[in-house]
Amino acid sequence: MTAPPGSPGALIDARYRIGPVVARGGMSTVHRGLDTRLDRPVAIKIMDPRLAADPTFRARFEREARSAARIDHPHVVAVHDQGRCTPPGGEPTLFLVMELVEGGTLRDVLRRRGALGVPATFAVLEPVLAGLAQAHRLGMVHRDVKPENVLLGRDGSVKVADFGLVTAAAEAGVSHAGMILGTMAYLSPEQVATGQADPRSDVYAAGVLCYELLTGAPPYTGDNPLSVAYRHVNDDVPPPSAVATEVPPELDDLVRRATSRDPARRPADAAAFLGELVGLREWLAVPQVPVPLPPAPPLEEQDTVPAEGFALEAPAHPAGPGGTRALSRAEWPDDPPTGIDRGGRAGRHGTASAPRLGVLPDHRIARRRGRRVFALWIVLLLLLGLVVGGAAWWLGSGRWTSMPAVVGLDRTAAEQLLTQADLAWSVTEQHHDDVAADRVAAVDPAPESRLLRGSSVTLTVSTGRPVVPAIAEGSTVEAAQQQLQAAQLTSATSGSAAEFSATVAQGAVLRTDPPAGTTLPIGGAVTLVLSKGVQPPQEVDVPLVIGDRLDEARERLERRGLEVDVERNFPFGRENPRVLNQDPGPGTSVEEGSTVTLSVF
Repeated sequence: MTAPPGSPGALIDARYRIGPVVARGGMSTVHRGLDTRLDRPVAIKIMDPRLAADPTFRARFEREARSAARIDHPHVVAVHDQGRCTPPGGEPTLFLVMELVEGGTLRDVLRRRGALGVPATFAVLEPVLAGLAQAHRLGMVHRDVKPENVLLGRDGSVKVADFGLVTAAAEAGVSHAGMILGTMAYLSPEQVATGQADPRSDVYAAGVLCYELLTGAPPYTGDNPLSVAYRHVNDDVPPPSAVATEVPPELDDLVRRATSRDPARRPADAAAFLGELVGLREWLAVPQVPVPLPPAPPLEEQDTVPAEGFALEAPAHPAGPGGTRALSRAEWPDDPPTGIDRGGRAGRHGTASAPRLGVLPDHRIARRRGRRVFALWIVLLLLLGLVVGGAAWWLGSGRWTSMPAVVGLDRTAAEQLLTQADLAWSVTEQHHDDVAADRVAAVDPAPESRLLRGSSVTLTVSTGRPVVPAIAEGSTVEAAQQQLQAAQLTSATSGSAAEFSATVAQGAVLRTDPPAGTTLPIGGAVTLVLSKGVQPPQEVDVPLVIGDRLDEARERLERRGLEVDVERNFPFGRENPRVLNQDPGPGTSVEEGSTVTLSVF
């Protein structure tokens, strides 16, 4: 970092007290710290101010930190807080507050023990995949799975660290000295070739990690990162049993499929990889053993570095495969001590051959000037190479990206992958019989198409099967047909599908069959039940009721739909008299609802 990240005892964000440095990496420095509000130890990652100065990186960093905080899983390092700060004597930067793991990294264990053997490999890899699986379910990709990012607690816990930081740097397009955008020994072929990553890229890295746990070293090594990258793209990962003879062929096959150069042949995500690994452990009856514990720090470090050896990016000691430590010219004295040459050897005549203090011979002055001119030319050539290389990369492959495979994914996950691929998108919604609602049914252009960054693609998102719309009573047939056509359904009418209605005009839609809300296949038929208008009155025959008791006669007439009017012709009456006469007479045809007058005595 260009400025000290802070000093022990400093307080940032009026809450977090900075403690000693426990790890340094290309993008940040990690301190042990204390959350003064909750009185708990934490790990505080302070980003390099050169990264924080990039507004694009700041936005990506804050977004990725929020996403990482959503991962609530026992095998993922918890993210508690994030923010911006200006450390004492430093430049404005970003910080991340995380769970403090009392232990060390998987790299520490591999460096001390070498190959772990089959049972310990299962013990470490299963929780790593469980943590990655939770992230994949939330639509996140780690992009930098490696032993340095697997923390082992002294209580036997296993936690994956550094979700989102490499993604933030890669998506922001940041590139400068010291920046780590992935580790070549574990990068998938598609990350090397296109820079794009999805859950299957994490599966590849986990497969390489499994190989290293079984054999003690990653499958590819080389004199420079480019040679390692070439091997990932062009070679198949060899079977672990070629080095570790105790590895069973079934485990060889799982590693081979997880590290396939074709992403489609790998397990779809970490959950699928974990399922196969657990099934294989049960099939092979591999005994369950404790997770290997990280080694204790040297005694001379215990006063300044906590015993947990916490490291979120890279340990303070030399890194693993692909890791480097930069030594600047400022760290080596321009003139070695008198009597010692640059190889650390004493002069031929000891100190007696040294020039007097403060006086340099002419040949020494000329040699120093020549070294400085040579160094200046080297710097200029390196800068020119970076400019030419950057321009060639941009004109060649940097402007291009690859269309990710998003068909079948839910809409949110598809949009996240398109964002990671630097693509814009538009969405069209369409009914589909076989694709669930809110999942991508089609995409244009096709997956794996080569596109310019920023290009627009079209997602066709399924709305599921059509649903019969609610058609208002009294709608015209034409309007109802338009509604059904808009819902991708067909309409039908039938003479038998008509009913009388006192409220809906004749010929208008009365209802649908099946009713509104019913789910149908695309093009399914819906019958429009039409109104026949008000039902006309019916003709009925007046029955003979003369001689019947009044109550009986009334009941018979009302059953025919006729009204009854009683006429009493005598000044006195009796209860339930008999009918003396009726009008109209028996057998007369009248309209339903007509009145029949009964004379009683």
